[in-house]
Amino acid sequence: MPTYARLPVSFVRGEGIYLFDSEGRRYMDAIAGIGVNALGHAHPALVAAVQEQAAKLIHTSNLYHINEQEALAANLTGVAGMESCFFGNSGAEANEAAIKLARLYGHQRGVDKPAIIVMERSFHGRTLATLSATGNRKIQAGFEPLVSGFVRAPMNDIQALRQIATNNPDVVAVLLEPIQGEGGLHPADTDYLQAVRALCDNQQWLLMLDEVQTGNGRTGSYFAYQQLGFTPDVVTTAKGLGNGLPIGACLARGEAARIFCAGHHGSTYGGNPLVCAAANTVVNTIVNEGLAQQAAQRGEQLRAALARELADDDRVVDIRGRGLMVGVELNRDCGALVGLALQEGLLINVTAGNVLRLLPPLIISETQVDELAAAIGKLLRAYA
Repeated sequence: MPTYARLPVSFVRGEGIYLFDSEGRRYMDAIAGIGVNALGHAHPALVAAVQEQAAKLIHTSNLYHINEQEALAANLTGVAGMESCFFGNSGAEANEAAIKLARLYGHQRGVDKPAIIVMERSFHGRTLATLSATGNRKIQAGFEPLVSGFVRAPMNDIQALRQIATNNPDVVAVLLEPIQGEGGLHPADTDYLQAVRALCDNQQWLLMLDEVQTGNGRTGSYFAYQQLGFTPDVVTTAKGLGNGLPIGACLARGEAARIFCAGHHGSTYGGNPLVCAAANTVVNTIVNEGLAQQAAQRGEQLRAALARELADDDRVVDIRGRGLMVGVELNRDCGALVGLALQEGLLINVTAGNVLRLLPPLIISETQVDELAAAIGKLLRAYA
């Protein structure tokens, strides 16, 4: 089905931060499968882990104990400071699990129609519930009736949330992204997030963070909230967790960790031996090689280099982000940049119409960061 507007290229091989097309041409991958390939392409440790596990056991189903899944759950919850974990196949499935968890939490507290506060400009997935939670009318159009039970609020406006708390007794949770990726690389303010945490504690709401894109080292710590001085009740992640293998996770702590019981949720493929062996290797590599801390340094270097390259370009409104999650906002739509960059051997992405999004692999070197910034400068100078 023609659900994708594909670019005119087909890749056949990857190595580090580079991809190679069917004609043998090399491209710098500055979007990393939309933030998926945290370790780049063909990372030796990941290749070895996948080969070894595929030769032993790929799938048994969640009717049985899965050693690799239990090892990954212990590893990931330990890194996250959480207590329990559900594995699905994608970020949307992780967010679906969080939404179901919040609703069950509400019903267990005697709320007949539990509601979740979500943010304007947010993106949580394309299943019917996550699509309804998303703050983007464009991707909702045509799929009505949407799932009810979501209350929308502007991000970075704590008074709006306090007003909802006063007027809506059915609210049981807040779901938001620390940095809105699809919404245009808009970070939530630290003091706002801390105030949301305090409000959730006061109202006995669950604070649920969507770290599908910001997690797994992308923003300079394993999870973005680890830079903010608090821990959520629920956190979802995917993308970089499997480095390309389909896995998503919904992690919880405290009361939220004890809501789901047998039969409340499930997945046929979720957390099978192959994807968990791969994800465990990803987690260990990010932690043991200090890739999150390296992402913080490389991200600072990239934003500084972009500021120098684009200092005289009056179309540039802002250069923002955290770690290796960087956006360059222009004062006009710039979707054409994606095709122009492809011609120059560079893979980028444009989100929200006018924000050039860069999500290079966490393994990018200092030299490659400078090359990327120079390539962006050249691209924008050529873009009339």
